[in-house]
Amino acid sequence: MSDELSMVFSALADPTRRDIVARLAVADATVGELAEPYDVSVQAVSKHLKVLEDAGLVTRSRDAQRRPVHLEAEVFDLMTKWIERYRRRAEARYQRLDAVLAQMTDDETATVIESEGNAS
Repeated sequence: MSDELSMVFSALADPTRRDIVARLAVADATVGELAEPYDVSVQAVSKHLKVLEDAGLVTRSRDAQRRPVHLEAEVFDLMTKWIERYRRRAEARYQRLDAVLAQMTDDETATVIESEGNAS
């Protein structure tokens, strides 16, 4: 997968990785700290972090003996722009549908009124 957006969505397809991202949104953490709530090894969490890192969602730094993992929030801008573009298109389609339905209702009401007027 070469396109950045595909890599990000693929990385976030896994619930454990989404949970890690949610936890990193609160604060940076080490691999050991991130592994604590899961019933998996630190190595398994490291593999999840590698996928997130390859997608550009997290970075690792060195702070003395600590190697905190940091969430790269800028990647969410890419996702948000993509999602927003299609949300706007869907919203425009719904607005057009609402207009058609309103016109059909108006036409139906006019037909009923006209029919009642002819019956009297």
